[in-house]
Amino acid sequence: MKSRFNKLRMLPVAAGIALALASSAASALNLQQAYEAALKNDPAYRAAVHVNESGQENRKLGLSALLPTISGAHNVTQNRTTVEQFGKTNPQDYISRSSTVQLRQPIFNLEALAKYKQGVAQSEYAAAVLDSQAQEVIMRVSTAYFEVLLKQYNVALAEIERDTYIEQRNVNDLLYKKGEGTRTDMLETQSRLHAAEAQLLEAKDALVTAEDTLAGIIGGEVGELDKLRADFRATAGGLLPYEDWKASALSRNPDVRALEKGVEAARQEILKQRSGHLPRLELVSTYGKTASESLSLLNQEQTIRNVGVQLNVPIFNGGAVSALSRQAVANHEKAKADLQAQKDKITTELRKSYNQLVSSVSRIEAHEKSVESAKLLITATEQSIKGGVRINLDLLGAKRQLYTAQRDLAMTRFGYLLANLRLRASAGMLTEEDVRLTAAYFN
Repeated sequence: MKSRFNKLRMLPVAAGIALALASSAASALNLQQAYEAALKNDPAYRAAVHVNESGQENRKLGLSALLPTISGAHNVTQNRTTVEQFGKTNPQDYISRSSTVQLRQPIFNLEALAKYKQGVAQSEYAAAVLDSQAQEVIMRVSTAYFEVLLKQYNVALAEIERDTYIEQRNVNDLLYKKGEGTRTDMLETQSRLHAAEAQLLEAKDALVTAEDTLAGIIGGEVGELDKLRADFRATAGGLLPYEDWKASALSRNPDVRALEKGVEAARQEILKQRSGHLPRLELVSTYGKTASESLSLLNQEQTIRNVGVQLNVPIFNGGAVSALSRQAVANHEKAKADLQAQKDKITTELRKSYNQLVSSVSRIEAHEKSVESAKLLITATEQSIKGGVRINLDLLGAKRQLYTAQRDLAMTRFGYLLANLRLRASAGMLTEEDVRLTAAYFN
C-alpha cells in the first residue's frame, strides 16, 4: 500500500534541478529555508507542539487509574484527659502516635478502565492534531512565500502601467504644442496617470503586507526570495484517479484521524459515566504502628498488618449518573457529526485541488504561449521603432502586455504548486520532502 501511494507524488524533480537548488545564491531565501525557520519560530506551530506534549500525558493519566495507589499518614496527638475514680480526680496527659501506609489496587473498576482507554484516545488525538499542524505550517509558509513573489509581479506591472501613462502624457504634450492634440486628451491621460500611481502605491503596500505575513511565520526579515526557474514545467502525467486520493484522505488525513480519536474518547466517556451505577472492588493492604492510641492502651505500642478486599456499591446519588450519561451520549453523537462534516469538507477540498491540478497544466501552457507572443511583439515593436513606424509609447504598451502575461503565468504556476501541496495535505501525505521538491522549482 505504501509503495502504491508513493506513486501519487507529483512534481518529479531531476537531479540537475536539485543541484541547481544547492548552488542557488546564498543571499536569497529559498522555500526550504523559510520552512525550517517556520518550524522554529512560527508561534502557531510551536503552540501545537506544546499542546501535543500536554496531550501525550493523558495516556499516563489514564493508566494511573488502573495502577495501585500507596498513601502514608503519620499522626501525633497531645491528649489531656481527666479521670474521676472513687471521688478522686486524676489528670492523665499523654501523647498518641500513629503511622500508617496503605496500598489500594483496583480489581474491578470499569470507570478506571474507561479512563485508560479515553486517555489513549486523547493522546492519539493530540498526535494527530500535531500532524495536521505540521502540514498546515507547510501550506502557510508556501502560500505566504508565493504571495510575496506574486505581489512583486504586481508591483512590476503597476510600474510599467505608470511609465506608459507618463510616456503617453509626454506624447500628448508634444502633440498639443504642435496643435495636433487637445487639452481633453492631456487631462484624460493625466487622470489615468494619477490612477496608475495610486495603483502602484497600493501594489507596494500589498507587497509589504505579504512580506510582513511571511516574516511573522518565519520569525525574521524576508529579504530576497528565490524566483521560479525559467525551465519550469508542469505535468499531470502519472496522476492516479481521484478515488485513490479520496481513499487515502479518508484513512490518512490527520484532521479526520483526530476527530476519529475524538469520537472514541467520547464513547469512553459514556462508559465512564455509566460505570457510576456499578460496584467497585479493590484490594486493600495496610501496615501501621500506633503508640498510646487511647487511655486504655497507654504506653503500649501496636503493629497492624492487614490485607483484604473492599466492595463499594453505589445506591443513589441524586440522579447525577443518569444525567452525566445522557450528556456523554449527546457529546458522542456530536463528535460523530463533526467527524462526518470533516470528511465531507476534506473530500470537497480534495476534489477542488485535484481538478485545479489537472486543469493548471493546460492553463500554464496557454499562458506560456501568451508570454512568448508578448516577447515577439516587443521584438517586432523595437524593429518598427528603428524603422520609424512605431514610437516608445508602443514599446511600453508591448512591455505592459508582456508583464501582464508573465504575472498571469506566475499566478497559474503558483496555483499549480499550491494545488499539488493541498492535494497531498488533504490525502495526509504532505511532508518535508514535498517542501524540498517544491523548492527545487526555484533558484
